[in-house]
Amino acid sequence: MISVGTSYEGRDIQALRIGVHPTNSQVPSSPRETIIVTGGSHAREWISTSTVNYVAYSFITAYGRNKEITKLLEGFDWIFIPTLNPDGYVYSWQTDRLWRKNRQETSLRFCKGLDLDRSYGFEWDHEPPQDNPCSESFSGEAPFEGFEARRFANWARNETANNNVRIVAFLDLHSYSQQVLYPYSYSCASAPPTLENLEELALGLAKAIHVTNGETYGVTSACEAKVPLTSCSEGDGPRAWPLIESGGGSALDWFYHELKVKYSFQIKLRDTGNYGFLLPAKNIVPTGQEAFSAIRYMGDFLLSNKGIESEDDCIDKGLASSEDRVEKDMRTQRAGSRVPISRHPVDISEEREASVENNAQFELRRRRRR
Repeated sequence: MISVGTSYEGRDIQALRIGVHPTNSQVPSSPRETIIVTGGSHAREWISTSTVNYVAYSFITAYGRNKEITKLLEGFDWIFIPTLNPDGYVYSWQTDRLWRKNRQETSLRFCKGLDLDRSYGFEWDHEPPQDNPCSESFSGEAPFEGFEARRFANWARNETANNNVRIVAFLDLHSYSQQVLYPYSYSCASAPPTLENLEELALGLAKAIHVTNGETYGVTSACEAKVPLTSCSEGDGPRAWPLIESGGGSALDWFYHELKVKYSFQIKLRDTGNYGFLLPAKNIVPTGQEAFSAIRYMGDFLLSNKGIESEDDCIDKGLASSEDRVEKDMRTQRAGSRVPISRHPVDISEEREASVENNAQFELRRRRRR
């Protein structure tokens, strides 16, 4: 267990770092490639917190029992942060189930809290409604005013600058709407320089989710993402949620642009609006299974070429490199072994593996036709 900082009210922002390091001290130590998975930036999105915990548990219990997962733990460090907003999370349990922001003071005594996912320094936005302390998307009076966002960003900077860490992927879990989102969030007018790579992996994540339990996740730029307007709660009839759209100051954009994390994504988990933030407990395990399949796919994707190519390589290789990685993914899936216990989270049926391979072949043919 590690701490990536403290909250406004003094709680630790706890994280779990797992990975198996080589023991040969004669081998020069290169930067350790690291994947970060976060949840709970918004207090009411409980499913994101439980899902991070489920994925971490699945990795730990599969080590040494499943060849593929063991290889992923040897190839990368994994940092799982169940909640970046512990103060808001506690408040959502004790006082207001639908609380979104953190709990720090603002210029209005009766309107507490900042939206942590509007507080990061890249393309920070203070236009309405982000300038209103009573708004659920209040971004603060200046970049990184959000206490926990600043602590997390400082920790990430220190890891890369001083602790021999290279962050190769960042995955931020939210709810709801069932979408896989890639940069940029702040505007659709600017396309990320590695757009094709982002789209390729995002499509793979959505497919991995679909073959797990049959759920469909859309794939789009974060700037185009919108949460559905309404939801229903069992026995209570329609329930209206405010429309929250993507904007500037997001963790997704900051990690991608400022820390140069080439594979940065936000996944909005179940559901599509029937229950919204009040997702029944029966969805916890299947949502965790879907996220685990997606994150496992991401690890395989990165490990297929031992991490990330250089930016020059990305430009030179172009589409040919993308096609090579799809083919490598297919070979990895065929060569992988499964845990012999059929109910273990890592176990995937032969039919699902065949579906993943067929989907990859179809995507490869589609790209070649383009």
